[in-house]
Amino acid sequence: MLKNVEELKKSLQGIVEVDGWQKAKVANAEKLRSSAIDTLVYESVFNPDQEVKSKSRWLIRDLAKTLGCGSASIQGLYDAFGRGEVSGFTVPAVNVRGITYDFARAMFRVAKKNSIGPFVFEIAKSEMGYTDQRPDEYSACILAAAVKENYSGPVFIQGDHFQFNAKKFTQDPAKETESIRALIKEAIAAQFYNIDIDSSTLVDLSKKTTEEQQRNNFELAAEMTALIRELEPAGVTISVGGEIGEVGGKNSTPDEFRAYMQGYVKSLAARKASAKTISKISVQTGSSHGGVPLPDGSVAQVKIDFEVLRDISNIARKEYGMAGAVQHGASTLPEEMFDKFPGVGTAEIHLATGFQNLLYDLFPKEFRNEVYEYLRKNMADEKKPDMTDEQFIYKTRKKGFGPFKEQMWNLGKDWFQMANAELEKRFEFLFLKLNAQNTKSVVDKYVKF
Repeated sequence: MLKNVEELKKSLQGIVEVDGWQKAKVANAEKLRSSAIDTLVYESVFNPDQEVKSKSRWLIRDLAKTLGCGSASIQGLYDAFGRGEVSGFTVPAVNVRGITYDFARAMFRVAKKNSIGPFVFEIAKSEMGYTDQRPDEYSACILAAAVKENYSGPVFIQGDHFQFNAKKFTQDPAKETESIRALIKEAIAAQFYNIDIDSSTLVDLSKKTTEEQQRNNFELAAEMTALIRELEPAGVTISVGGEIGEVGGKNSTPDEFRAYMQGYVKSLAARKASAKTISKISVQTGSSHGGVPLPDGSVAQVKIDFEVLRDISNIARKEYGMAGAVQHGASTLPEEMFDKFPGVGTAEIHLATGFQNLLYDLFPKEFRNEVYEYLRKNMADEKKPDMTDEQFIYKTRKKGFGPFKEQMWNLGKDWFQMANAELEKRFEFLFLKLNAQNTKSVVDKYVKF
């Protein structure tokens, strides 16, 4: 570990020139990619000195911008979807819960190989906690991976499920709202230029009319959108997503979507008449986050209502100029389902637990057992009386990423070589199923960068 910022600057001599910590210039791109970026990203995550961490993260973001692989908003592409100028593929959005730098590198390699333009790195509010990755760290890891892989083009980093906690909101609406506002500010400062506001947890189905059921949802979404528009950097229109159906609940309907949008547009106009609205809408189609584990630890099969995606996507584009509907909780679905999403006009699909499961399957057995023992000891209060041990482990192992973060980063060259091959195979399979290949020219055309 580097001891201080002076050592950090010294380690970059002849590779990166730092002008008063206001601007960084690449002196030797080959050396930067061969080793210096590895050092920078490791220091940005694990150095105990906060100044070394923050300066390393700043350097990574500035260097990425200089080298043509900086953070960007996908808004321009989603506007093109809304105008009917682009169609036929679904944008993959992947939640990266662990070994973030190497995981992202694998995605960039697959994207370069297949000329994939729109693909999103995302992390949810809840994931930031149990994976121990705040926005500032997360964006640095993703952009460092882009630098390492000599990727050229916009990098889409997204705040997924910036979610209101219904119980906390009931107890103290102002406090819960302020927590989401604070997270938005933190994320934008870290160059998250795509943010999904999830106030669907506040939908009250006991109300008589659909409008009243959705009121808290659309009013809070409008309030957060207005805040985002105030904070977004000059020249950047952050892509904002909304949600009408909490994943795991009842399936969404066109009536719910229209009620949400009508209330949202009015509420947003009352706050800021010229503000850009949301670019997509997340819906419930029958899936659940992480899937439903059976007693033996396997995942139950689910039935996806593709007509929900088709109907709401059509309304979103034709009536509101949006990209369309978003599918959550998809990575554990059967493989044969994935090529159906582009066919019904799904704008974006979120993939998380399937990659988590893949990593756990690949972890060395001794290490995996160490994580499981930690969970049995420290998460015991989360085990319900009717749960088998297999179900408990499946439900809680996402919480192993934070406590074992550094150990995962240091599993060794041989393990990473094997894991990277498996990750790339899975990325390529899913991305091609979603028709995302040969789309880089579309992003180049529509995304301001």
